Amino acid sequence: MIRRRLLPVLGVFLISLLGPIQAFAGDDAVETGRLLAILLDAGRGAVAANQPLINDATKGDKGFTPDVFAQQLAEKFKGRTGVDLGNLKGSGVPASAQKLLPELVAAAKKTVADNQATINKPGVGYKGFTPAHFGTQTAAEFSAKTNVYMKQTTTDALLRNQKNKADAFEAGIMKKLGDSGYPRQGDKIMSETVGGDVRVMLPLFYGKGCMGCHGEPKGETDVSGYKKEGAKEGDLGGAVSVKLPAK
Repeated sequence: MIRRRLLPVLGVFLISLLGPIQAFAGDDAVETGRLLAILLDAGRGAVAANQPLINDATKGDKGFTPDVFAQQLAEKFKGRTGVDLGNLKGSGVPASAQKLLPELVAAAKKTVADNQATINKPGVGYKGFTPAHFGTQTAAEFSAKTNVYMKQTTTDALLRNQKNKADAFEAGIMKKLGDSGYPRQGDKIMSETVGGDVRVMLPLFYGKGCMGCHGEPKGETDVSGYKKEGAKEGDLGGAVSVKLPAK
């Protein structure tokens, strides 16, 4: 009798330990949103890894083609999620993710294809094609094609592109993501159901490669013509925001 009475209490205790993010783990919409957000950021990572090549003024054709990019994207995504983009049906991801992940890959490849002339322009160093540019363009292309809300967003204090301006929900979540105690590793999302939609946000923290444009000294003009924010590695730079129907 004592054991039976303890089980419900123990269950509630375990759920409280897991917290809201893990409690949503079985929800297809949350998982699809999480995978989409990580995939967009993996594309940002592929662009970042090739940034020195892209900005090499001594080279014309860089060889950073949409297909080369897609291979690197798939590797980075699998390394972070364990999901093979080439075998989504056998990966155990939700049906909605099986449909939408290839659409995001296609949008990402189109972004790289659309920027080939810029990427391969010789005699020019900074090309204006960075992870941030990639993320904004790809999210817009994906949303236009699928009608799924996706945005690379940031706080007003860090905003450089009005297309990335946060709505009220995103601004509120970023206050939590920016807390010094929030994990900087592990792709931990925040999710919430709002008005029948599941909203998922994946934080984007500044890395070493971001410091050239966003680091010290604060106020100095960076290569893109903006003022540096004086950020440090590990500071919150923004988030990937995804909104999907709850059912």
